[in-house]
Amino acid sequence: MSDFETVGIVGGGLIGMSWASLFLARGCDVIVVDPDPETARRLEDFLPKAWANLTALGLTNSETCPAPVVTDDVAALRPVDYVQENGPERLEAKRAIIAELEAVIRPEVVIASSTSSLCASDMQTGARVPGRILVAHPMNPPHLVPMVELVAGRETSEEAVAVAERFYARMQRVCIRVKREVPGHLANRLTSALFREAVHLVAEGIADVEDIDKAVAYGPGLRWALMGPHLTYHMGGGQGGYRGYLDHLGPTQEERWKSLGNPTLTEAVKAALVAGVDNELADMDEATLTDRRDAALVELLKLKAAHRL
Repeated sequence: MSDFETVGIVGGGLIGMSWASLFLARGCDVIVVDPDPETARRLEDFLPKAWANLTALGLTNSETCPAPVVTDDVAALRPVDYVQENGPERLEAKRAIIAELEAVIRPEVVIASSTSSLCASDMQTGARVPGRILVAHPMNPPHLVPMVELVAGRETSEEAVAVAERFYARMQRVCIRVKREVPGHLANRLTSALFREAVHLVAEGIADVEDIDKAVAYGPGLRWALMGPHLTYHMGGGQGGYRGYLDHLGPTQEERWKSLGNPTLTEAVKAALVAGVDNELADMDEATLTDRRDAALVELLKLKAAHRL
């Protein structure tokens, strides 16, 4: 891995374990730091299934998964060449982790945060070397979903962003540069917009949870798995392309925008949502749901690659 021989992971939860499996598959030595004594056991359970999927995707040539180093001592990260931070989604926690990291790692080592909503500029406050801190946000599970969105803070150096891009390219991720900071970055804002309407539809009694999930999974979700909304609507414009779509059907979009909901997660709404998911799960084998999802993601990624989508 050349200049990324050893990678540090702070936080061995669901995202941290997923990152660890990917980094191991791509030939890195991995050190996972987490205060939870169960972290090593969770990783031991997680890695074999993740490794099988990574092998199916051709992301590793190794038959067996090497073991990461798991510890509760941040000082173990002294030799690392890159850090993926996955700590609690609280600003004070992120700043505390960065302070601990900066006490041991080399000043040129990039600290990339998996934060789903916090801004790098806020995490940089009080840092010794703020220029090396940035957001590198994946979607779960990051060892299978290839997108990583990179968001620089006010003091993030261009060099740090370039290093991050080079690192994730070696991990065979699809990097997106978000042009400026905004809560939720890019991908989570898009998913939040859809989720808001999905909640509104339940809260207003327009549709059940199960039918909403079916509508997405068997409708627009199928197309979105292959191409994004702009390109999808370009194809919907026929010979006129995107311009034709916007000119002819744009007004209908604007009318729908006016009626989109702005729900509140009251206890009653939350109860309705949870009850709806419980009903949805009643006809499913929940115990194998994650495994089946991951297997389907592998096949979908292979299909997209075969059709260059």
